[in-house]
Amino acid sequence: MRIEKLKREHDVKVKWVHFPLHPDTPQEGKSLEALFAGRGFDIAQKQAEMRARMQAEGLPYGNRSHTYNSRLAQELGAWADTQPGGEAIHDAIFRAYFVDGLNIGDAEVLIGLAKKVGLPEDQAREVLEKRTFKEAVDADWEKSRQYGVTGVPTFVAGGYGVVGAQPYEALEQLAKQARGKP
Repeated sequence: MRIEKLKREHDVKVKWVHFPLHPDTPQEGKSLEALFAGRGFDIAQKQAEMRARMQAEGLPYGNRSHTYNSRLAQELGAWADTQPGGEAIHDAIFRAYFVDGLNIGDAEVLIGLAKKVGLPEDQAREVLEKRTFKEAVDADWEKSRQYGVTGVPTFVAGGYGVVGAQPYEALEQLAKQARGKP
C-alpha cells in the first residue's frame, strides 16, 4: 500500500483527520441511487472504476449498494487511535464498508469490529454510547473546513496538500515538499 511504503521510506507519521462525507445520511443509510439521483452518474461504471483503482493497490472492493453515516465510525476511530493496536480499526471499518457493505453507522456493527481487532468491547460500547470522542471529531471536521477539504482521501503535510487517490509519486513529492515543515 502506498501509505505504508511512504511511512517506511520517508519516516512519515500518519494522523487521521475525520471529514464529514455525506453527514446528512440517515443512520439506516441511503441507497447509492438515492444519493446520486439527478447527478448523471452511472453507478455501475463508477464502481468498476473504483474496483480497478483498489485492485491496483491490492485492496479489496465489494459491490456496495448503500452509503452509511460514518459519524460514529469516526468517533470510534478517534478513540481507537488512543489505544494500543487501535490503528487496526481503520482497516476493519474500511473493509466493513467497502467490501462487506455493512452499516458503519450502527453501533453494534462498530462494537463488533472493535472486538474483532482486539479492542476492549466494553470500552468501545461506552465511547459510542457516551459519545466521548464527539468533540474530537467536531474539531477534525472544523480542521477539514479550514484546510478546504472537499473530498477523501486528502493528504496534507507542511501546509501542502493533494486530493484524491494519488499515485505513490505524488505522495512522495508531497512528503519531500513538506520535509522540515510542521
